[in-house]
Amino acid sequence: MSELHMEIHGDGPPLVLLHGWALNLRVFDPVVRPLAAHFTVHTIDLPGHGRSPGPLLPPAALGNAALGNAALAAIADRLLQRLPQRFYLCGWSLGGQLAMVMAARWPQRVASMTLVATTPRFTATHDWPAGARSEVLQDLALKLQSDPQRALRSMLELQVRGSVHATEVLATLQRALLEHGTADSEALDSGLQLLGSVDLRGTVSAIHVATLVIAGQYDRVTHPEAGRWLAERLPHGRYHEFARCGHAPFLSHPEQFAELLLLLQAASANGVAA
Repeated sequence: MSELHMEIHGDGPPLVLLHGWALNLRVFDPVVRPLAAHFTVHTIDLPGHGRSPGPLLPPAALGNAALGNAALAAIADRLLQRLPQRFYLCGWSLGGQLAMVMAARWPQRVASMTLVATTPRFTATHDWPAGARSEVLQDLALKLQSDPQRALRSMLELQVRGSVHATEVLATLQRALLEHGTADSEALDSGLQLLGSVDLRGTVSAIHVATLVIAGQYDRVTHPEAGRWLAERLPHGRYHEFARCGHAPFLSHPEQFAELLLLLQAASANGVAA
């Protein structure tokens, strides 16, 4: 299996940043510099994204929604092969779901965890009103088939809606794709399948690492209520919500975001639960 693309910056305890669906490691550029003053920052392209080879999902999972959680675990295990033996972990959106799986399966490797604009289940059900309507993913899948570039533009615009710095954040997201490459078609399609099938609500209580859950007040992709639910049910979770913020708080509020990660690292290093 080909090696996943990873970049390393800085000096200090290792910090791993995991991006979301359709993006790549370049999305973290604005926060890598301030974080690299305190951490050895590892950014990695998910399979099929940026410069990492695919496929995103193992062949057995393609077309089988019932394998959602197992497929996510397979991706997490592949990522762990490239990562340090023990590290601080931060995952955004789909990257946050991967982070939860890592912390549940390999708690001895995760020193603390930050979940950014993420959710245990993307789609809403009768017992999960904090999710998005299933039609959102269905509509996006249809758009990807007819006009992939337009579909990605729409998704990026949705991510910045409600942000006080929407124009700048959108430019950063677009630049990440332009400079580092878009995800391949298989990763885009199977990534949507994954988002529609994963349900980690039963996993949360088994995650015993100190966890900070960060949400944006006006996030149109993952509702802040999902973040509050996570923080309440994680054994060592706490919650922070950025006001006038969309789906990418690390881009709209980079200095404050970096400071929160430093505070969590300090508390974890001193043996203080979040």
